[in-house]
Amino acid sequence: MIELEAVADGVILPLQAQPKARKNGIIGLHAGRLKVAVTAAPENGKANKAIIKVLADALGVRKSQLSIVAGETSPRKKCHVSGISLDELHRRIAACVESGGE
Repeated sequence: MIELEAVADGVILPLQAQPKARKNGIIGLHAGRLKVAVTAAPENGKANKAIIKVLADALGVRKSQLSIVAGETSPRKKCHVSGISLDELHRRIAACVESGGE
């Protein structure tokens, strides 16, 4: 189960990043975090940009609704998702994980 945190204007989503993966996508859950694989290398923010794109596509939100708020240089990150409720984000994550993140 992912440990989402409701905040005033959205939800904080804990992530486990896997840069330099073979392909981009949501690959499941890892220690209470959503595991996101990206092909980009973790340099100059490339992997973080790729993570935002993967999340936006997978969760059906705009890239502008997503921002990394903690762990920019760490594989353990926190992402702020604005304009969505805790319950709705839970539903979208569950659907995404069940479908293999594609």
